[in-house]
Amino acid sequence: MQLTSFTDYSLRVLIFLAIRKKSSIAVIAESYGVSKNHIVKVVHNLGKLGYIKTNQGRGGGISLAMSPENINLKKLVVQTENFYIVECFHPQGKCKIASVCKLKGILYEAQTNFLNTLENYSLQDVLHNENEIKQLLDE
Repeated sequence: MQLTSFTDYSLRVLIFLAIRKKSSIAVIAESYGVSKNHIVKVVHNLGKLGYIKTNQGRGGGISLAMSPENINLKKLVVQTENFYIVECFHPQGKCKIASVCKLKGILYEAQTNFLNTLENYSLQDVLHNENEIKQLLDE
């Protein structure tokens, strides 16, 4: 399974803000070498979901709306990811063998295990080496 770049960037924006406390879209995009347009979409969505807050004007910027230990990785991934990993997961899927194939059940079990693992972690768990992350972001 591969997460979409949208989910990847969502996680990276939250990591950046947890380390820096406050920043801007331009600085985050430049630091990661990612398109500013992608980060705009990610920041907009994270704001709608309540993970970040934005303040405009002098001294403004983007910051976390909650502490890193309150940001559950499973919840974030579920909110940003499409889990129709194969056609038979989609309600309008048209796989001819779906009614007799065991693949759907196996993949569902794997997906469930993946999400159950993420449920045990928060953004804070990712920040155990905060100084090293900060150094790399400064390069």
